[in-house]
Amino acid sequence: MYCQECQQRPATLHFTKIINGEKNEFHICEQCAKEKGDFIPGSNSFSIHNLLSGLLNFEQPLNETNAAPRSKQVTQCSKCGMTYPEFAKIGRFGCTECYKTFASKLDPVFKRIHGGNTDHSGKIPKRLGNDLLERKKIDQLRQKLQQLINEEEFEEAAHVRDQIRSMQKRLEGRD
Repeated sequence: MYCQECQQRPATLHFTKIINGEKNEFHICEQCAKEKGDFIPGSNSFSIHNLLSGLLNFEQPLNETNAAPRSKQVTQCSKCGMTYPEFAKIGRFGCTECYKTFASKLDPVFKRIHGGNTDHSGKIPKRLGNDLLERKKIDQLRQKLQQLINEEEFEEAAHVRDQIRSMQKRLEGRD
């Protein structure tokens, strides 16, 4: 598929915009995307930041006239002074402290974007994969162990503890 803008290079960026049930697809090459900045062609100056804003503002009513007046105090980052509405508008945080400040509002957004998953696991390189996967399993088992202890399932917890020890010994043998 070729770029809809230049008709010369293969399209590498694909966007789908659905408004009032009408679906529009855009296919552009990387060079045309860079020339256009962060604007999606044919979309009346709709930017990637606006896309993020749409995802971040999902809890706000679409029609402000029907909304009840808000008397909430706006949460503000103690380090940079950014508010959540400002973040939602520009699509990026002002500092690292913003992640902690707005954590309660971000979890539902991340769940929505990532299909319910809020833990970042990253990619695992093949040459280190076995050890990393083993360590990841140990971490998961530790969480399960803590849950079993909290639920007072001590027999099952002892079994999980033994699994963890066995896996740790195998890892130490590889080092």
